[in-house]
Amino acid sequence: MDGPSLPLNVRRLLTTSLVVNRLHMFVNGIAILALFHYRVTTLVRVFKTRETPLLPYLIVIVSEIVLTFLWVLHQAYKWRPVKLEVYPERLPGDEKLPPVDVFVCTADPSKEPSLGVMNTVLSAMALDYPPDKLAVYLQDDGGSYVTLNAVREAWKFARFWVPFRRKYELKFPCPEAYFSAEESAHERFIGSSEFAAEKKIIEKRYAEFQEALGKNSVNASDSVSRDHPPVIEVMTDENGDSNLTEMPLLVYVAREKRPGHPHHFKGGALNVLLRVSAVISNAPYFMVLDCDMYCNDPSSVRQTMCFYLDPKVSPQIAWVQFPQKFRNLSKHDIYGGSLHHLYRIRQGLDGLRGPQIYGCNFVMKREAIYGTEKIQKEIDLNQLKKSFGSSNEFIKSIFKSYKPLLPEDRKPSAALQKELQLLASCTYDNGTQWGEEASGLQILFCCGGLYYKSYFTLMCYAYIILESLYTVPFYGLAIIPPICLLYGIPLYPKVSDPYFIAFAFVFLSTRLKHVQEVVSFGDSLWTLLYELRVWMMKSGASYFFALMNAFLHKLGLHEANFSLTSKVVDDEQTRRYEQGIYDFQVSPLLLTPLCSLYILNLATLILGIPRIFHTGDQFFAQAFLSFFGVIVNYHLLEGMFLRKDNGRIAPSVTLLSVAISAIILCCGSLLLIY
Repeated sequence: MDGPSLPLNVRRLLTTSLVVNRLHMFVNGIAILALFHYRVTTLVRVFKTRETPLLPYLIVIVSEIVLTFLWVLHQAYKWRPVKLEVYPERLPGDEKLPPVDVFVCTADPSKEPSLGVMNTVLSAMALDYPPDKLAVYLQDDGGSYVTLNAVREAWKFARFWVPFRRKYELKFPCPEAYFSAEESAHERFIGSSEFAAEKKIIEKRYAEFQEALGKNSVNASDSVSRDHPPVIEVMTDENGDSNLTEMPLLVYVAREKRPGHPHHFKGGALNVLLRVSAVISNAPYFMVLDCDMYCNDPSSVRQTMCFYLDPKVSPQIAWVQFPQKFRNLSKHDIYGGSLHHLYRIRQGLDGLRGPQIYGCNFVMKREAIYGTEKIQKEIDLNQLKKSFGSSNEFIKSIFKSYKPLLPEDRKPSAALQKELQLLASCTYDNGTQWGEEASGLQILFCCGGLYYKSYFTLMCYAYIILESLYTVPFYGLAIIPPICLLYGIPLYPKVSDPYFIAFAFVFLSTRLKHVQEVVSFGDSLWTLLYELRVWMMKSGASYFFALMNAFLHKLGLHEANFSLTSKVVDDEQTRRYEQGIYDFQVSPLLLTPLCSLYILNLATLILGIPRIFHTGDQFFAQAFLSFFGVIVNYHLLEGMFLRKDNGRIAPSVTLLSVAISAIILCCGSLLLIY
């Protein structure tokens, strides 16, 4: 009789982190209660005596309430941190593994260069997974002939790259990553003359591939269209004499786009991929990749199967999320590109069994989107069409007994092509519940924990949704205390006051907790500074404009829009990044608020020094807040006044910021009225 099988995955509780986290919550919570006791009693006294203006107190109290509220929500991430471990070597044989579809989305080859996009496609094709159970779909929202030709070139190169990666067990399935790193072939092949000879051939073919893409990308921006019919092309060998079972499926998809028809951005693109793939390969699982996020580990899909093939875990999950990692990070990680703060959060979400979707790098069950478990067997066809649209073939595909229509030679029949044209049309969703309520995957991006709910999970998702509220305390505490310092309005207890201990403790314990998290994760102390700067930049600029856009959209004064991030590499920006120098070649809208607040705090700190010496410890806390902000954001001072390179803050932005800070200072007298 066989004994119990070994587990495919293990969830290990991080006991030390759990104890430290909960102890910090308890102690810091007591200090916060003391802080608000001081605020309430002081506010009551100010109401009665009017000894000082009321408005500054109210703004500071509201800022502290919002900050505390977000802090409480954030503690849910730290309640039960765990580490997940998987054992793909314990999976059943390849014949028992389920098929997987891979979705890659791109939109504009002038902003998302073809070489990078095709490297992502090739990395997916070269995954360590049965090739006959792997299908890769590239959705081109620009309908660009440049991208279509690039996919054709990628297919040609893949015929050599995929077998080479599999044969020599390369650690990097992405060609660009492989050729730019140390040798990653299995050690038993290194030194082999056969391997060396084949590698030279592959290097030559990759150079030819790069050259072909370079020639193809001329006038890339002119190839992008926002008004085009659907185009679906399945890559295959025209002569038909090759063994296609040794190659994953590769499909180019350009959904129909017409002016006046909403396309729902990436969510809409993925919905089209779901429909098109349903009648071509119809894998029960699909992976979503951004066009610049290649597969770093060839065993990625096998790792997800350690959860999906676990009968105890699989019924409870809808998706498996992989972390985002960036290649060639500088030792000066000034922009927080390592994303380790997200990894620390992820450990807490794993403990709650409810990770959110990052928008890419996840593997999801197809039935989690369709909701097939809720569909009754005897349901009327017309009822299904209300949800899934007019395609009978697509409706058939939602049932497990369905067999895709693509023939073995991978050349779609005329009937299949007609069906694909329908499924990729811009009007397919019209009149359906899917189309009227929202785009299917956009719902998922907005509300994650569909399959598991708890108070802590809800707190985590509430924090994600409300994180932009950090802009309220950021502006409140960056403007009011320094102005009150200048006008002699005390907002905090004296150093000799026992309540000062509560304020000091909350500040110090929060900073020390950050130190503990960073150090325990193996990062340097510089990470503390870089992460704090990123948080301030987001709170002062990104979150502020996000809230503004949300309010304007709610009032009907602004339409939701999506701006494609350029992936084109700038050598000068790269050089500055490697040196740990900030690049301020961004929109003045993002820089002006931050620079204005910096100048305001620097000016009030300098002008308020005599008052500090004259009144003793009454204004120490306010002066320290300004001092802390000035020191942490010293890079802004450099960018405005000390640097002369092209990456500095533009003089026009500096002058505008000086003017805005002067206006704020002059208007500060209004605080005295109330």
